[in-house]
Amino acid sequence: MADIVMYSSPWCGDCRQAQKFLTERGVAFREINVDEDPDAEDLVLKVNKGRRKVPTFAVDGRYFSCSPFDPHQLSRELNIAAKS
Repeated sequence: MADIVMYSSPWCGDCRQAQKFLTERGVAFREINVDEDPDAEDLVLKVNKGRRKVPTFAVDGRYFSCSPFDPHQLSRELNIAAKS
């Protein structure tokens, strides 16, 4: 599976749902807190056309947001099962 980076924020309920979704399926990912990393925040703003949407994912050089959290979208984007 490709390296997955999730840009998130600790206050974000959608981020917590995405974390749980990935963890329950045994999907490895690296998490970057945009509240603590200004470069990460800039990247999120850039790829989301000025919107600070989290979680935003980076996979194989492409970016997508899953906000509001949608397990079906995330499973499609990552090619993993929607149900554990």
